[in-house]
Amino acid sequence: MQFTSKKMTIGLTSSLAAMLLLSACGNSGSNSSNGNTASNNAASGNASGSNSSAEPVELNWYTIGTPQKDVDKVMAAVSDYTKGKIGATVKMTMIDWGDYNQKLQVLTASGADMDIMFTAAWAFDYVQNARKGAFAPIDDLLKQYGKGITDTLDPAFLEGSKVDGKNYGIPAYKELPAQEVWRFNKKILDENKLSITGIRSLESLEPLLKTVKQKNPDVTPMQVDKNFTPYIPYDYLIEKFPLAVKLDDTGYKVVNVFETPEMKQALTTMHKYYLAGYVPTEAATLESSSDVQATGKWFADKASTQPFADNVWSTSYGYPIVSTPQSDALIYNSSVMGSMQAISANSKHKEKAMEFLNLLNTDPVLRNMVDSGIEGTHYKKTDGNYMENLPESKNYDMPTFSLGNIMLTYLNPGDPADKWEQFKKYNAAGKPSILLGFNFDPTKVSNEIAAVQNAKEAFWAPLMTGTVDPEKYLPQAIKKINEAGLDKIMAEAQTQLDAWKATKAK
Repeated sequence: MQFTSKKMTIGLTSSLAAMLLLSACGNSGSNSSNGNTASNNAASGNASGSNSSAEPVELNWYTIGTPQKDVDKVMAAVSDYTKGKIGATVKMTMIDWGDYNQKLQVLTASGADMDIMFTAAWAFDYVQNARKGAFAPIDDLLKQYGKGITDTLDPAFLEGSKVDGKNYGIPAYKELPAQEVWRFNKKILDENKLSITGIRSLESLEPLLKTVKQKNPDVTPMQVDKNFTPYIPYDYLIEKFPLAVKLDDTGYKVVNVFETPEMKQALTTMHKYYLAGYVPTEAATLESSSDVQATGKWFADKASTQPFADNVWSTSYGYPIVSTPQSDALIYNSSVMGSMQAISANSKHKEKAMEFLNLLNTDPVLRNMVDSGIEGTHYKKTDGNYMENLPESKNYDMPTFSLGNIMLTYLNPGDPADKWEQFKKYNAAGKPSILLGFNFDPTKVSNEIAAVQNAKEAFWAPLMTGTVDPEKYLPQAIKKINEAGLDKIMAEAQTQLDAWKATKAK
């Protein structure tokens, strides 16, 4: 999935984190009622303990994304607003995509002063860190301070993100199903008179990539970075870990994806593309694709989509983007948990943190300030609920999907007025993936998982990006991860999955 700039709401899935690489709201008809809800929630929050005459509480918020130049300036404006609403100020610390997992692990283990933190299926693993005690359970906090969230959020998000029966995070109200697409720089597509009709599989890209390589030597035909994973029709038990179940396997057999014919074919094709010069030579070590996307010197990449995504991407990049599906739209654990805010178990201000999250997810003024910056500086309002970026937006370019309820955010030029109603219809039509609701408990095999993670690191990105020959390196990868204990993990996963399947059958 591709996670990039402001108004980039598409999130989540495994290609950035999956990144990507993955990837990244209220309509004019609903804004009035949302605004009233926000006012009522704010009043309720003040009644529950906020005191405008008391010294405001400072909330430390850690979130993911490329650190932005104006983040302190915007948080000062946010704090001026939240002081009057809930008696709290906000300090945001942004941690870059590739550093987030490690730094959050260190901060959590050290007992650092954190109140709110971003988490997801693919970033600072939500399920595993909830089980480790990194997050405060929030069911009681939601009842007392989060009524706006529970009234607003589609119940499927909170129900689907429970861990062992409890909630530990607030999912962003965004697209519920996940669908992988090929994205294309339309300018290069049109220059070469190319069509994306019939493009779906990885192999179907080849004629287009070949043409662009020949006619546009300064353009990267297929933009890939270290977070890239080719799409195959499997549901992963753990993100970026080789255990999965095929999407149509009603027997729920756990397999090593490295041993599947679909993955071997994908890796072989990627290596072919690498040798042909379609993929960046540094793909296996490239942290993200954002620099190349800013220049427009790329033709195709892989991303996760949502309704009207092409317009979001086009607005964000400043040039037209078109896309076409490479997978069906299904609801995965990773999409339900694709973007969440949790309250740190170390927080000294858990109630106030929930008051802030409630306001963030119900108040359009706060939500758009956090997302788009200061009105008149970073963006301007146009007609109704529409906005346009101003030049200063380059100093505050946030990943919208990671910051809460996207259905409160302003509309981009070209968005339909009923955009968020269309989102709700898209969510309602989503079909569950095969492992939706199953959360693997790694407790009994935690040592083996750590060993396999270490063993696979040397192989994962080079294989996925096509940098190395799978004929040579795939057998080595399989041998190394098996020696590290993958068979034991598979057996434990199968036992848990069989038990879960039995409960579903009742």
